[in-house]
Amino acid sequence: MRSRFQKLAPFALTLFVWASASSVHAAEIKVLSAGAMKGMVTELAEAFRQETGHTVVISSGTAGEIRQKVMAGDPADVVFVTDTVLEQLAATNMVVADSRADIAHTGIGVAVREGAPRPDISTPEAFKQTILAAKSLVYTNPALGATSGIHFASVLQRLGIADAVKDKTVLWPGGYAAEALLKGQADLCVHQISEILPVKGVTLVGPLPRELQKITTYSVALSSRAATPGVARTFIAFVARPSFKAKLAAAGLDYRE
Repeated sequence: MRSRFQKLAPFALTLFVWASASSVHAAEIKVLSAGAMKGMVTELAEAFRQETGHTVVISSGTAGEIRQKVMAGDPADVVFVTDTVLEQLAATNMVVADSRADIAHTGIGVAVREGAPRPDISTPEAFKQTILAAKSLVYTNPALGATSGIHFASVLQRLGIADAVKDKTVLWPGGYAAEALLKGQADLCVHQISEILPVKGVTLVGPLPRELQKITTYSVALSSRAATPGVARTFIAFVARPSFKAKLAAAGLDYRE
């Protein structure tokens, strides 16, 4: 009589072969993502895993930080960053230029804690008075290469109130600056709309007035140091699918004036 092991051996071998084949074909790719895209990239990465079996590991930071990491030789496969930074990286052959895809467009918005009165930001002058009247203000630290922080610092200079608001300003080190509203560190937040919407407990008042607005395009490209370029290109094609447009719009990543 054959032993139970002998009877199960063919089935076990089949499972082993299937598992081995899966492990060979499944890959892990590393993605560097600007903060404004982090939430969406994370969501799309999970959808990609479910469809292909490939895993995506994501690291995020400001556009300036992402640029520095790539230039320093970070072993990423895919880079999501502003189109300006991506062009700089392409010029130095740090990313593969012909792999680029423009994915999203976002604007800068203003937020308050949920339940707080919505201030008037309808015109540059109204926005200026709202900033001056706020007890405290938070935006991302320009020194870290934050796209919205750099732009908003220039807006404050343009409005002539940079010195007036300096002492009541919190410079956020990266990530979701609107979290400062929940922690009681600020009453008003100015940040990328796509980084305001994911924060529960805050309200997006609206975008900056058109005259003060900055629309940022976020693009993706293959890193020149990609360890798995084939899978990386597949991921780029996946996130660029037109079917994701509605999802991007809901996340504040299809900004239109």
